[in-house]
Amino acid sequence: MTTAASGPASLSPTARRLWTRSRGLLLALLLLVVTGVVIAALQSGERHGRLDPRSPDRAGSLALAQLLAAHGITTQVVTTVEEAAAAAGPHTTLLVTDPDLLTARQLTGLRTATAHTTGRTVLLAPGPTALGAFAPGVRAESKAGVSTRRPSCTLPEARRAGDALMGGLRYAKPDGTADRCYSSGGLPTLLRLPAPDTGRDTVLLGAPDFLYNHRLAERGNASLALQLLGAHQHVVWYLPSVSDPSSAPAEQHGFLDLVPSGWRWGLLQLAFAATFAALWRARRLGPLVTERLPVTVPAAETTEGHARLYEQAGARDRASTVLRSTTRSRIAPLIGVPPAHAHTPDVLLPAVHAHLTAAPGTEPGLHALLFGPAPADDKALVHLADQLDALETSIVSQERHAPREHPDR
Repeated sequence: MTTAASGPASLSPTARRLWTRSRGLLLALLLLVVTGVVIAALQSGERHGRLDPRSPDRAGSLALAQLLAAHGITTQVVTTVEEAAAAAGPHTTLLVTDPDLLTARQLTGLRTATAHTTGRTVLLAPGPTALGAFAPGVRAESKAGVSTRRPSCTLPEARRAGDALMGGLRYAKPDGTADRCYSSGGLPTLLRLPAPDTGRDTVLLGAPDFLYNHRLAERGNASLALQLLGAHQHVVWYLPSVSDPSSAPAEQHGFLDLVPSGWRWGLLQLAFAATFAALWRARRLGPLVTERLPVTVPAAETTEGHARLYEQAGARDRASTVLRSTTRSRIAPLIGVPPAHAHTPDVLLPAVHAHLTAAPGTEPGLHALLFGPAPADDKALVHLADQLDALETSIVSQERHAPREHPDR
């Protein structure tokens, strides 16, 4: 069956229709992007991260840096292992704000560079890898809630500070050579390891909350922070960075390695939930069940409704295709053509010609009538419908008046 390309009146989506359907979503996305850019612009500037001594934010430590400066103690911010190792000379305090960001090679190098210099090393919430490098034999236990705790130890700095905001990781050391303060469940959240012959001791803090700007003025937080970090005249404030070039390529983590394990379990649960929801929504398995319609719509109304939809959409190509296909299907049995070949021009047209010999002059337009292009306008569509109806009426009339042989002849 041959068909012609449809004209401008078609159901295929146009640029105007696509814009009308999607403009709401596109405008919402544009508004979201503009809002994000504005918020980022307003929040940009001299802002730093958590525990940064230059940051005035709630989680920054500018207040502590100013307190140290008021007592004549200088603070130097470093972001790489090389800078930290070079700056942590004799009589300095090295503060590592996030030791778990460092690789084992970086931790070992930093420990080797500072092992033979006097001073103090303070680690905030170190995990097993950092403990293995700076505090062999110390074990990190489960976390405790951060709250105001009593020192309950003989460490002079803790006794002078009194109650402070402590908690987080708890530490266990088999022997009794360390100072254990601010205990929770029998395990300390502040552990001070005595200095070896070189004179550099190590302080492990389970949580850094008492160093934040908005917490420093509470209880004995400022006194404890000042005494722990102000034991020497110079503080090397090390803010580890994942972009540190000293990180070994072999130990670089991929994206999934940076996702916490709890989030992985959460994503797995969400995947199971989505699967079960899909199965629940697709619970109708097997063949469809025929149900009685609540309202019976006459065929004429259905046909008229389809016609109005075609008219509203300007789909003359679809309407003409339906008219021609229906006409071919109806006249094929009348002229002896099998239904399988009702839409094959080489089979249907000769049979129609054979039944229209009594109406000369109508044959040349049969191909255009039954298999021609789409009408150019509505008037041509109406004319096509009239021609198809006349053709079908002619065939039916000839079939009725055709002489029939009696069975007994």
